[in-house]
Amino acid sequence: MSEIKKLGITETVLRDAHQSLIATRMPTEEMLPIIDKMDQVGYHSVECWGGATFDSCLRFLKEDPWDRLRKLKAGFKNTKLQMLFRGQNILGYRPYADDVVEYFVQKSIANGIDIIRIFDCLNDLRNLETAVKATNKEGGHAQIALSYTLGDAYTLEYWKDTARRIEEMGADSICIKDMSGLLVPYEAERLVKALKEGSSLPVQLHTHYTSGVASMTYLKAAEAGVDVIDTAISPFALGTSQPATEVMVETFKGTDRDTGLDQGLLAEIAEYFRPYREECLESGLMSTKILGVNIKTLLYQVPGGMLSNLVSQLKEAKQDDKLQEVLEEVPRVRKDFGEPPLVTPSSQIVGTQAVLNVLMGERYKMITKESKDLLSGKYGQTIKPFNPEVQKKAIGDTVPITHRPADDIEPELDKLRKEIEQYSQQDEDVLSYALFPQVAKDFFEYRNAQQTGVDMSKADKVNKTYPA
Repeated sequence: MSEIKKLGITETVLRDAHQSLIATRMPTEEMLPIIDKMDQVGYHSVECWGGATFDSCLRFLKEDPWDRLRKLKAGFKNTKLQMLFRGQNILGYRPYADDVVEYFVQKSIANGIDIIRIFDCLNDLRNLETAVKATNKEGGHAQIALSYTLGDAYTLEYWKDTARRIEEMGADSICIKDMSGLLVPYEAERLVKALKEGSSLPVQLHTHYTSGVASMTYLKAAEAGVDVIDTAISPFALGTSQPATEVMVETFKGTDRDTGLDQGLLAEIAEYFRPYREECLESGLMSTKILGVNIKTLLYQVPGGMLSNLVSQLKEAKQDDKLQEVLEEVPRVRKDFGEPPLVTPSSQIVGTQAVLNVLMGERYKMITKESKDLLSGKYGQTIKPFNPEVQKKAIGDTVPITHRPADDIEPELDKLRKEIEQYSQQDEDVLSYALFPQVAKDFFEYRNAQQTGVDMSKADKVNKTYPA
């Protein structure tokens, strides 16, 4: 058995905490004054980039995400910086060519990222290969995150075998990514032990407080030997965010998993963020609806974000009374679709199809393009086979692909560079454009206007409300 050591803490306030609670709207200027204090704490890492922050910077905050990263790196002299990376989808919503993935990893590390957490919505490891190799090549830490989900195919043996394959791929650590708050305490204990048996890699645990069990889940995981847990400083903790950093530090104080973090420093950091939390509550940017416990997450195994999507789709169709039927249809569609984890974008694909099945009064009478793409193998391989009848109805006689989907994508970088020649001011601009073409162009025009002194007062107003 590996030697027990102090429990590492990854602080999420600069990325997932505000992504979960205020729709990723924390501007860089809100972060910079407290960085020096955060850098003294001794965190395992600070998660501060990736996920939805890239899109939000460009689209709503009128900030260059690369500039944010450079400023954060300049402030964090002793602490490793971490980002979330959607495998072949990078930070966007479609698969990109290998040359774009490799260049994005190279530039992320060159600008200050130390640890790249890489995941795939289907846990198809083929969709992670390019990003892992590129991270290794650039001298970064490649962490593969397993999207945690429930289902009879997801046995402890499955997770253990996947851990072995991850180590063979050349990853440096494993993360259990419990995006929905489905991992309950004693399951966490069993899962951590299984992953530790399957590989010699360090294991990190990421969860959300949505279902109310996250702190207890961390306790049992730590007892089972988990190496690092993700937490958020208390003003931006709980609800759909992570457990509070200070609470978890106090929980393990004086034990053999003592984090060694200073509560005095953490109190100063919390004090810094508290007025900003109040401001977000008053403006409506932080909704009290997401601060409580949503037990439906555990009852229906539907993530909080997916649940609100289903409700809004039914409202739009003026069929609010059909929610229960839709919730019962979701697991049936998921089973037909090979039991994928419900995380972006698979959660949206399964949820929308479930809504259509209920509203049409006939299952699969109308099938979305995304459902057809999933059933034709364009997102990768699911843990179980698709329902052959549903697949036939969706794609007819089309032969599904069984190879790595990105093998079909031609190199894109040179073409993209030509398209934005007139806007480009730095190497990284081509990557912003690759991920969000129109949003990036709008930002480049805004940036140019700012530099040339053109009045952009209207565009300068940061959108402080969640987009419809």
